[in-house]
Amino acid sequence: MSAVTSSAPKPLLSPAVMATLKVLGVFGAIALAIVLLDLPDLLVQTLWEGLVAGVLYALIALGFVLIFKASGVFNFAQGIMVVFSALTLVGSYEIMTQRMGLPPGTVVAILAVIVAVATMFVLAWLVERIVLRPLVNQNDIIMLMATVGLTYFLIGFGEYVFGGNPKVMITSQLGLPVGSTQFNILGGRVNIQHLDVAAAVIASVMIAGLAFFFQYTRIGRALRAVADSHKAALSVGISLNQIWVIVWFTAGVVALVTGIMWGARSDVSFALEIIALKALSVLILGGFTSVPGAIVGGLIIGIGEKMGEGYWGPLFGGGIETWLAYVIALGFLLFRPQGLFGEKIIERI
Repeated sequence: MSAVTSSAPKPLLSPAVMATLKVLGVFGAIALAIVLLDLPDLLVQTLWEGLVAGVLYALIALGFVLIFKASGVFNFAQGIMVVFSALTLVGSYEIMTQRMGLPPGTVVAILAVIVAVATMFVLAWLVERIVLRPLVNQNDIIMLMATVGLTYFLIGFGEYVFGGNPKVMITSQLGLPVGSTQFNILGGRVNIQHLDVAAAVIASVMIAGLAFFFQYTRIGRALRAVADSHKAALSVGISLNQIWVIVWFTAGVVALVTGIMWGARSDVSFALEIIALKALSVLILGGFTSVPGAIVGGLIIGIGEKMGEGYWGPLFGGGIETWLAYVIALGFLLFRPQGLFGEKIIERI
């Protein structure tokens, strides 16, 4: 018999290059500290805006994590679900007030929220019946392409029903605060938007609720069992079909909350899908199956891109916020492809 020997993989970078990168990192850290301490109020403002963006990114990423944990399917349609749910909310409100003659206000806004939540439940049920059930035990790439097809269907259907023009989120009707408050901090002034405070609080509460749902509820335990093994879950009486409907509906509710918050910060349009897809970077950083990873990854991306835009944006002519998240994700793919909280997969042959 012949023994098969295996050699350790060669390092990606040579020791000389690694030493050079370490030296450059030290000098870069010193230069960064000097720049940050020069304008401490700008640092506080940037960190706050990055924190809010990071929490919202984490909320979007949780929608991906929910579906991936339950079915092993990467839901490429999560981004358009954010847009579609927000358009359903605003469109329902417009129909009730403009066509049905109901008086504008909080009551009609609550009815519109109920319509949007019901729509996301119907969408979850249809996805399970039409997309997931016929493709059980198929290759992952087939399931991924099914969600890509769902994405373009929702884009076309959304444009047909709601039109392609941006819509204004019903912020005040939903009871969300408007305006801002300025604080004197570290010799400067920091502007805090009331909507950002509400978005950070609501997103944090929802993230905590989802974490509790995963860990301590019966459905959460069933979901984790499905994530470990579909066959084992079926053997103990767990219904995959019911779990998939629940998970897709929960991801739809997460998408609705995210769409409300992002839509209130800007307009409700199909451009929000690009923002939602930044959650891919969050997943690469935190791991595709980790709830804590989604939170930490979201904060890293949110704060990182705001810091990059605020301090290094002028050097690149602006717009660094649109691509810095993907550069950070690329760096993680090179050195830790499973993410901060992901498990390293070892296959024995």
